[in-house]
Amino acid sequence: MQSTIPPPPKLSYKSLFGLPVIVAALGYFVDIYDLLLFGIVRVPSLKDLGLNDEQISNVGANILNWQMGGLLIGGILWGVLGDKRGRLSVLFGSIITYSIANIACGFIDRVTFMNPVDYYAAMRFVAGVGLAGELGAGITLVSEVLPKQLRAIGTSLVAGIGLFGAVVAYFTVELFNWQNAFLIGGAMGIGLLLLRIGVIESGMFTEVSEQKHVQKGNFFAFFTNWERFSRYMKCIGIGLPTWFIIGILATFSNEFGKAFGIAEPVKPGLTIMWCYIGLAIGDLASGLISQGLESRKKAVALLMGFTLLVSLIYVYVTPKTVMSLYMYFLAMGFGIGYWAMFVTIGAEQFGTNLRATAATTVPNMVRGTVILMTSLYAYFKPSLAVINAGVAVGLICFAIGFYSILTIPETHGKDLNYLEE
Repeated sequence: MQSTIPPPPKLSYKSLFGLPVIVAALGYFVDIYDLLLFGIVRVPSLKDLGLNDEQISNVGANILNWQMGGLLIGGILWGVLGDKRGRLSVLFGSIITYSIANIACGFIDRVTFMNPVDYYAAMRFVAGVGLAGELGAGITLVSEVLPKQLRAIGTSLVAGIGLFGAVVAYFTVELFNWQNAFLIGGAMGIGLLLLRIGVIESGMFTEVSEQKHVQKGNFFAFFTNWERFSRYMKCIGIGLPTWFIIGILATFSNEFGKAFGIAEPVKPGLTIMWCYIGLAIGDLASGLISQGLESRKKAVALLMGFTLLVSLIYVYVTPKTVMSLYMYFLAMGFGIGYWAMFVTIGAEQFGTNLRATAATTVPNMVRGTVILMTSLYAYFKPSLAVINAGVAVGLICFAIGFYSILTIPETHGKDLNYLEE
């Protein structure tokens, strides 16, 4: 007797190349370009403002902290707005904010109405607020419009393509100058704004928005239920090793290069570029690894373990040349390429009425912890010196990261059409 059960519908990969995925990927490309631009131009821009090497280190860390503080505040603002007003409202509002701020940064050396350094910090804060909305809203939208079998690959494509913005940022600075690099970033944002006009809203959000009794975008809901709070904090913990590599080891790679005894000066901008090449490749790979293992947790734990191994070799079997240092960062970048998977996990852990809030605040909470990391690094340096200070901060980040990924619920193949009560 023949079975009358119809075969399952054939999975189409065409949706991976639809407008939501393409626009989210391009949006993240511009986001990364603008986010990392200060790290790349930190030394030359502050030199042009008349600062010496010691001031560049201290003032540069302070401006970076202002940018990360903006990301922290913006993450909450855009996350709540994404669940209350829609994913697209965030994609439009955030890009307008950071595009204007980056154009303003292109005129720092002409500022006379206030201290240029204070103006620089203020504009990076505003840029940080704007940049906070891009990734979370994009990942949330892509996660909700793609079939669950393709979510990991789709979000990895978004991040993998987007992360090459760091490479373009580096070469833009090399080919032009830091002022024009900021102006180009602002112009790209405005161009992307026009492209986004054709993107439609997530059907899941539209359905929930019509249910007036459902509470949407309540940030404090993460703190009113222990189980939900635990999931939220673990989502943040998973991301800590990624920004330890970027915010400490890569950003201050010139200090580590001196401590290693490398004669040739290390360019932090070039370090960041190599790190992000690896990160882009790792992000593309992480989706395939997750799909193959049928597990978000196993994929992230595997890449996190690889990153820890390479970073320990980096500080204890020290590179002898500038190029070998850059290659270490290529490898570490590949390891922290679980970034897209980490944001996807954040989106998948929570219901539709809190999903944008979670997916937007979680990565920006991680970025905001760079303030704590740089403060700890500066605190440990006088007593432990550069290398061991970095190791101390790194061990804290990896310990929290491993605990979080090993104990958080698995979300591979999870149906996302549900609400948080």
